[in-house]
Amino acid sequence: MLFAFAGGLTLSGIIANSYRLIARKPQGRLATWIYYLVILLAGPSVLIENSTRSFRKKDCSRLAYGFAMALAGYWAFVLGLAVMDVF
Repeated sequence: MLFAFAGGLTLSGIIANSYRLIARKPQGRLATWIYYLVILLAGPSVLIENSTRSFRKKDCSRLAYGFAMALAGYWAFVLGLAVMDVF
């Protein structure tokens, strides 16, 4: 279970950081769909980063932060299971 979680979070981080290095703001229908695909894979990492930043600024409650962490953890777990299933 932890291996799946770690694998999903690692994949998410790699995809998110690679996309930030390469891409600009999506313009056009194809670029928007590619952005959605990237967010599908990079979502846990982006969600953890954004919710932690918001929590540190005191812009969200502990309950909202906990929910975001649980959602990101489950998302990373599902991505990790998919990676393990493929390989």
